[in-house]
Amino acid sequence: MNSASPTVYAIIDGRRFTRDQVLAWEVERLSAAASKIGLPVPAGELAGQRGAFADSKLALGADEIKFRLARDLRVSDAVANATTWLSRGRRATSVCELHVAGGSANEFVQWFDDISRDDYARSMTAAHPEHFLIQALPDGRQEVIETTGGSPLATRFVVDYSDLSTLSTPRSHDADAEAAGVAISGKGIHIGGVRHEFRNVPGGFHARLCVEFPRATFPRMLSEHRRHLAIEFSNWVEFAFGTAR
Repeated sequence: MNSASPTVYAIIDGRRFTRDQVLAWEVERLSAAASKIGLPVPAGELAGQRGAFADSKLALGADEIKFRLARDLRVSDAVANATTWLSRGRRATSVCELHVAGGSANEFVQWFDDISRDDYARSMTAAHPEHFLIQALPDGRQEVIETTGGSPLATRFVVDYSDLSTLSTPRSHDADAEAAGVAISGKGIHIGGVRHEFRNVPGGFHARLCVEFPRATFPRMLSEHRRHLAIEFSNWVEFAFGTAR
């Protein structure tokens, strides 16, 4: 996509974080992600490390990634199902906001939703070191394996962007575009969801990124996942408008 080069900053719990601060968080998570998946940390500057690490994960393939993370995925699926049961349909949210100068809400969501892009899997994977696998399934749903927020475990879930049935967060009346859907565990249980909303403002757009977790989720996971959102979506904004660094 060719558009005005955006600049991005994040707001978490009312505090502003610069792009450089968010990039520093990404650096911190790279070594943890490499250790978990059993790959070396690539040499060089972050932009090169990001691409090389994504390529290494993609080269493993989905089956090998699931094999390497099998214990994590088995335990985290049981935990997700248990916390969902304990929560009895109630949700807790993890929210991060981005302010983007340049581009538009509609352009970004169009790029994000386009699973036919040749670079879809790579751009989804590269946006965060702890994205071990993000791919479009044949039915159009999105399969995700990642370390979520402050969890010590990698988890697998599927996001269905055509289903909003169990989301508890209502859509804002002034949202110009959104990416929203339910998150489903390996046993087919609705364990949460996302309602990411984007609003055009003069000179750019504003994003309110919201992930729903079961209410019984540990508060630290909710808090830490806000950084995860800042990292991945700041990178996706730069990927979408061709300004990644």
